[in-house]
Amino acid sequence: MKFSWRVALLWTLPLLVIGFFLWQGAFSSAPADMGRNAANTRLTYGRFLDYLDAGRVTAVDLYDGGRTAIIEAVDPDLDNRVMRWRVDLPGNSPDLVSRLRTANISLDSHPPRNDGALVGALGNLLFPLLLIGGLFFLFRRSNGAMGGPGQAMSFGKSKARFMMEAKTGVMFDDVAGIDEAKEELEEVVTFLKKPERFTAIGARIPKGVLLVGPPGTGKTLLAKAIAGEAGVPFFSISGSEFVEMFVGVGASRVRDLFKKAKENAPCIIFIDEIDAVGRQRGAGIGGGNDEREQTLNQLLTEMDGFEGNTGIIIIAATNRADVLDSALLRPGRFDRQVMVDPPDIKGRIEILEVHARNKKLAEDISLETIARRTPGFTGADLANLLNEAAILTARRRKDGMTMAEVDDAVDRVIAGMEGTPLVDSKSKRLIAYHEIGHAIVGTLVKDHDPVQKVTLIPRGQAQGLTWFTPSEEQMLISRAQILARITGALGGRAAEDVIFGDAEVTTGAGNDLQQVSNMARQMVTRFGMSDLGPLSLESSQGEVFLGRDWLSRSEYSEEVSSRIDGQVRTIVDHCYTNAKRIMQDHRALIDRLVDLLVERETIDGDELRQIVSEYTVVPDKQQFVPQL
Repeated sequence: MKFSWRVALLWTLPLLVIGFFLWQGAFSSAPADMGRNAANTRLTYGRFLDYLDAGRVTAVDLYDGGRTAIIEAVDPDLDNRVMRWRVDLPGNSPDLVSRLRTANISLDSHPPRNDGALVGALGNLLFPLLLIGGLFFLFRRSNGAMGGPGQAMSFGKSKARFMMEAKTGVMFDDVAGIDEAKEELEEVVTFLKKPERFTAIGARIPKGVLLVGPPGTGKTLLAKAIAGEAGVPFFSISGSEFVEMFVGVGASRVRDLFKKAKENAPCIIFIDEIDAVGRQRGAGIGGGNDEREQTLNQLLTEMDGFEGNTGIIIIAATNRADVLDSALLRPGRFDRQVMVDPPDIKGRIEILEVHARNKKLAEDISLETIARRTPGFTGADLANLLNEAAILTARRRKDGMTMAEVDDAVDRVIAGMEGTPLVDSKSKRLIAYHEIGHAIVGTLVKDHDPVQKVTLIPRGQAQGLTWFTPSEEQMLISRAQILARITGALGGRAAEDVIFGDAEVTTGAGNDLQQVSNMARQMVTRFGMSDLGPLSLESSQGEVFLGRDWLSRSEYSEEVSSRIDGQVRTIVDHCYTNAKRIMQDHRALIDRLVDLLVERETIDGDELRQIVSEYTVVPDKQQFVPQL
């Protein structure tokens, strides 16, 4: 363990204080130099004189200038044994010594030790010494944080982790589901390993590669794979590590990073979350943060400035490419932008195979089934899913993971932890009608996603859930599909309205109505699916980028705004009317499904469709194939 003066000081000072007070207390609690002659019992002065007159005293030792005495005397009450007592002598007894000499008693006097001055001096010096030591310790700490003595030379140095040959334990074989991005980066690794293959025909090594994608898609994992495959020096740093509260420090760290990289070229620099330092300049009110902008300017200069950075490949990752400065994205700095999107079904199967290598799986496990049930899941989501399933398997004391644990893990990841089942009451039946309303619409409307299961088991904030399995890889969605989803979302409210009446409608459809309003408004303002025509009236950017969009104004008039509201209301009213009609036309079917759901608490999608087919024709839900 490395010795630390700070830790030693923190432990030593309290011990010194405690020791001092104990030492001072020891000197003040007993006469000086009593040592081995100290007595544990006291004797009054009058009793001492009685013993002296009776000739029972054999020896006397005087202490503290004659104010205290230790005597040896024969005690008649203890079979005439010789005992030792401590006696406090009065200050005005000059004849006592004469009486002791006359009685031929052994007498000895012990002069007092002169420790008072030393103890007083130490007591007076201890507090100032402690105060000075504490101030010195605080001064050293503050200097360390601000780059003072001891750290002044390293404050502006780069904090990048440097590995001559990065052994991350991750190779390209361990990265699955993002084949296009992996192929682009494999080419970069080939540039570093065999540059002559490309330079022979005039190709130059790319200067920068920007990995763009949602969180959890594997951007950092790709960087680890590049580090493991390249076999060249590797620098890794986060964008936030450049920026400090002191102006100029970030730019100094950028210079130091590229200086080290040039000394070890060819090499790779990986900057994670580059949007922390690469946001657009001048985007903040009042000109933005000067320190961040100076750091970005220095980064732009080092990437493709006057000197250049021959032999250095910069790989950066972000999920907010829309806020990056345009100068950072131009060719010559980041020559390539690699999109790392959520995987398709094939990619999800490959990712599940990678994460299932170290897990015990039962024979009934089908990774393809899991992949089909998890559209939109990223690599991190799938890794978390299998880990949750493994935890459930261990909790249930099973030897291998089964589909039951995977299904429960999917529900837990998407909707939250399982709650306490509802008791059989009016509230439970109302929730059952609400969920069956969603399920009936999802089953009877042709363009709606098929129902996977309906359950009354609470999860998270939901008291009941209806799960749908979307058609695979819906990159494009038709107008009919959006209307079907709006109708399905309104199915729960429609069931409450038809079965219990308008007065008994509950707040259970609150989240459904938010989704309905959002989908209907996007149909009108973004997708041109209304009577307003093929117009895009609102941007897809849902957040205001401070400074750039702070003063943005609506690009349409109040009249158009009123028409947008009217179109949204028309779409929602049309879908709600259809949902209520379905409830009214299939009342007997709904009552049977509700009774079954209250009894079992969960109905599988296949069983639900089988029961519905006994009452009416279930439409054929084929996979949506866009016509281009």
